[in-house]
Amino acid sequence: MATTEQLRQERAHQLAAAAERYRASSEERRDVERQQEAGVAFPDSRQALAARATRLLDRHAVPAAMAVEAVRAEPLAAPDAYERILGVSKDLQAWSFLPRGARAARTVARISVRENGRELPLGTGFLVSPRLLMTNHHVLSDAAAAGQCFVEFDAQVTVDNTPQPSTRLELDPDTFFVADQHLDFALVPVAPGPDGRPPGETFGWNRLSAQPGKLVIGEPVNVIGHPMGRLKEIAVRDNMLQVRLDDFLQYLTDTEPGNSGSPVFNDQWEVVALHHSGVPRTDEQGRVLRRDGQVWQPGDGDDAVDWVANEGVRVSSILRHLAQLPPGAEPGPLAEMGAESGLGVTESATAAPAPVAVAAAPVPADVPAAVAVPADVPAAAPAGVPTVAHTGLRARDGAFGGGRHLVFLHGRSQQDKVPADLRDEWTAGLNQGLVAAGFPPVDPADVWFPYYGDRLVDALAATEGVPRVPEALSLSPAEAVAPPSPTARAAYEEMIGEAALRWNMPEESRPATERISRDDLVSHLHRQLGWLAARSDLDGWTIALILRDVAAYLDDRRVRDAVLDCVLETLPEDGEMILVSHSLGTVVGMDLTTRLSPALRTVHLTTVGSPLGLDSVYRRLLIGGTKRPDVVADWLNAWCPSDAVAIGCPLADEWAGSVTDIAVINARDKAHDIGEYLSHPEVAGEIAGHLALGRAQWSAPSARVT
Repeated sequence: MATTEQLRQERAHQLAAAAERYRASSEERRDVERQQEAGVAFPDSRQALAARATRLLDRHAVPAAMAVEAVRAEPLAAPDAYERILGVSKDLQAWSFLPRGARAARTVARISVRENGRELPLGTGFLVSPRLLMTNHHVLSDAAAAGQCFVEFDAQVTVDNTPQPSTRLELDPDTFFVADQHLDFALVPVAPGPDGRPPGETFGWNRLSAQPGKLVIGEPVNVIGHPMGRLKEIAVRDNMLQVRLDDFLQYLTDTEPGNSGSPVFNDQWEVVALHHSGVPRTDEQGRVLRRDGQVWQPGDGDDAVDWVANEGVRVSSILRHLAQLPPGAEPGPLAEMGAESGLGVTESATAAPAPVAVAAAPVPADVPAAVAVPADVPAAAPAGVPTVAHTGLRARDGAFGGGRHLVFLHGRSQQDKVPADLRDEWTAGLNQGLVAAGFPPVDPADVWFPYYGDRLVDALAATEGVPRVPEALSLSPAEAVAPPSPTARAAYEEMIGEAALRWNMPEESRPATERISRDDLVSHLHRQLGWLAARSDLDGWTIALILRDVAAYLDDRRVRDAVLDCVLETLPEDGEMILVSHSLGTVVGMDLTTRLSPALRTVHLTTVGSPLGLDSVYRRLLIGGTKRPDVVADWLNAWCPSDAVAIGCPLADEWAGSVTDIAVINARDKAHDIGEYLSHPEVAGEIAGHLALGRAQWSAPSARVT
């Protein structure tokens, strides 16, 4: 049977089932409507309201100060307090609502089938792991049907409403395929692209959660998909959840049949359901009705149907079904779906393995989750094994005509790594962006790569009282957030406090006479790091370690000199330098401009994931403040709104008139990743322009903040 005919029959079955469930739940719906007419905003159970409010507060989806303000005016019973908190969440959205929605949209793809020499759109799918795509069973009913299909990511318009080039990838049902007709879902891997990377590394993926509290009756939902096979569209917050059934959600939103397989999101962009069917109005015989009240006929078209609601399959029901698969089912791909799915502990099977894993070592029970140690922290080299002394890499002679030099300047935590491998990783990210922008890729051998990772650690070892990462699993809570050295305490605590304040962490009130102990300070640092972690895509441990090393570098002249001297050992001495720096490297690079060879005529600066917007950072630079160095001809700063290290961005607010800012959306859990930053065509295109790489009709990116 042809795939499109099979789709038509399967869809008719799901349509009838959805209509029957809608009729059966009519009394529940009327009860909800009566309560809403009486002024109850969220007519759900007390248990559901409590779980939802708790999830919102735990994840800082509602600013704590606003939550307190909502409930402090008068004594409230628990259900009323929950409703006040939910009301704040529903009525007010943080600025991050939009970029997080844009990030979620990148995980959504159009599914099409090759049939009789034609390519026909079938529906929508979305990534739920680095390589697994979820859609409806009635879209991909079996592995054979999936084998005839392909997906397109970024099938959408640009900010200028012109079609954006999409990325076409194949499905791989021979590796894994699972589906269920009742729950109307299918899971199938997407084959890697030409770069060999799983699609989730490029487009991000949605972490499905089996935990309660993701949505209550009365809250709005958001749907992203490809209605009728068109370019990507979004229905944002235009209606609400009506009825919750055991396995399904019924809600109102402006969707069309092509949205089959779309993710249904709450306002925090968590997937709450898999959209699978509209609900048509039917007569007593169960026949579908048109909007004019007549019985609908297949030739009338979907636009003539009197749609009364929509239905999605609950994510928790799908995860429960997957957890109960028979023992013979292949578990590997499911284990990549993240910890909250309940299907495995592997967060990403695509992460680069550490040289030596220490995952077996237990994390002390008293270390908060905000600073929990990642499982891939590298262990120290065994005693007696000599370490390799790594040095920086020079570009080959004549690269980019000999007068231009592309220089990559890395950040922290690069000790004991091979510079050639790091240069390859940076170049791979840049090349992805170059190709997307229409430029030719560059050869890693043409790139200068100063390497100071080992030198930084050696210099810090002489000043730090707390062991570094290899021994971190034995740290106490106090040590886990301790400053890098006694003298760097002020800078370190100032950075964390400033970052938390910029992300609207409420101030703690204390009596003026109260003495603050060391334990109080440690506890406060924990809360600040937890706040930053909850509102970004970085964990508290990562944020703490990055800011520790920035503080140590800025505080200790010996550390600063050791790093700068090391970088200068592998740096061009004349011509034009295109300097691309990341994280701590952006701070080092700014200091570096005070020590460059006079024969270096021009520096084109690109900074990504930079903390240079923090007062506590730029006040300590060698250049003495927010003045762009004279040798820097132009400066592009790329930042991701969910990157807590770049919390001070955009930089133009402080470095007035001297920097061009561009906000980018990096993949989830890769907010601070250098490869993600460089893979954006806006960033790579700017670098290409300075390198004079050939491309017809390149224009500067339009979505900028200047």
